[in-house]
Amino acid sequence: MTRKEHWQQDPDPHDFPAAADYLSLVFPAGLVERAVADLRDAPLLHHKAKDLLRASGLPLLGKKDPEVARDLRKVAAGQRLSPVLLLRGDSAKGARLTVADGYHRICASYHLSEDEDIPCRMVGPDTRRPRAKAPS
Repeated sequence: MTRKEHWQQDPDPHDFPAAADYLSLVFPAGLVERAVADLRDAPLLHHKAKDLLRASGLPLLGKKDPEVARDLRKVAAGQRLSPVLLLRGDSAKGARLTVADGYHRICASYHLSEDEDIPCRMVGPDTRRPRAKAPS
């Protein structure tokens, strides 16, 4: 499969609820709401597929994984993939990068080129802490 530009500039609208669904499994509701709201407004950054996998501690899924294969077929058909949504890790707290949405897209892109720059929206680590309450 030849490598070509295969990324959209903006996440698909359904990526944000998908991110919230995943994050609700690992974070309290208030933090999930804040993280997703912050992700909607976060600037687009670019990071290499290999670095995203290393920072998250997630394994590379094979080309035969159904979702990875689907994303590879999309790229081969000329369709663009949605940027990934991330929560920044915090090494001082032992928290790895959290892939809120886009794990399969990262793996598919890695199979095209491990040095592929992947567009991301990333927030944190302050998103992981509740906002301070205003004095009464």
